[in-house]
Amino acid sequence: MHKKAITFLHHHQINKEKWDQGVSSAFNTLPYAESWYLDIVSPNWGALVGGDYEQLMPLPIKQKYGIPYLIQPLFVQQLGIFSRSLLDSTTVEAFLDTIPKKYVYINLNLNSHNQSKKFSRFHLNHELDLVDPIEHLRTHYSTNLKRNLKKAKKAQLSLMKNLKPEAIVNLFREDRGREIDGWKEAEYRLLLRLLYSGIHKNRIDTYGAFSTENELITAAVFLKSQVSRIFLFSGNSKKGKEQGGMPFLLDQYIAHHTESNLTLDFEGSNDKNLARFYRSFGSTSVRYPSWQKTICPFLLDKLLFRT
Repeated sequence: MHKKAITFLHHHQINKEKWDQGVSSAFNTLPYAESWYLDIVSPNWGALVGGDYEQLMPLPIKQKYGIPYLIQPLFVQQLGIFSRSLLDSTTVEAFLDTIPKKYVYINLNLNSHNQSKKFSRFHLNHELDLVDPIEHLRTHYSTNLKRNLKKAKKAQLSLMKNLKPEAIVNLFREDRGREIDGWKEAEYRLLLRLLYSGIHKNRIDTYGAFSTENELITAAVFLKSQVSRIFLFSGNSKKGKEQGGMPFLLDQYIAHHTESNLTLDFEGSNDKNLARFYRSFGSTSVRYPSWQKTICPFLLDKLLFRT
């Protein structure tokens, strides 16, 4: 493979039009790497650029106590190197070695097409091709999923599109949000800004499952690209769990997007229960690497991550 010169760019040096063209034309494109998305979740992001924006690696930069470091942003499952041509391990390692040494702590999730012997930690994702008709896809549903869909049918749940982001976020906060210590008002404001920006750009769809009493019991957010639909965020309720709200919503979403060249990306999970749920739709597991590098780990841990 012909080696391309790799250049580090600060945020203000990035040509975002060329950047987005490069991301869009990459064989391993992901919407997380688009400039509008990065501008929200990592406002000071920099980049490594190979050639004339033919190969790209976003660098989510943060700084604390004057120490710059790279860390995976919230609401971004995978980043890494994106390329118009297939990537080999030599190219991946060349990008990693070009990251400026001033970033003394690095903790990033790369994408599933970034392979190297340097990687020893991996995460699980689940994906479902939507090329086949819904009738065929449903033959691969698990017995338990079919049972939950019968519950939803019996409960006469209905699906509605274009929910307000606040409705979804509030549903989440009343359920799983109570268990997440690290999320404060700032994180929820960031999420709402991301959702509203995505809706404005027609890159995000919102859906909700409603009971016969017109009560929102389950809701979901999907991030759209030309090749995929990513299950970005969701909210559930006690009634939603009892009546099969999430199985119903996802099954209906799949039904509305079948016989297309899209992939439904479940965005996870390492959690065994969630992984089992995503597999129940007939999805395939995909590994993507996590890369960490630290200089003076004890000192940095005390400085950067002490509470």
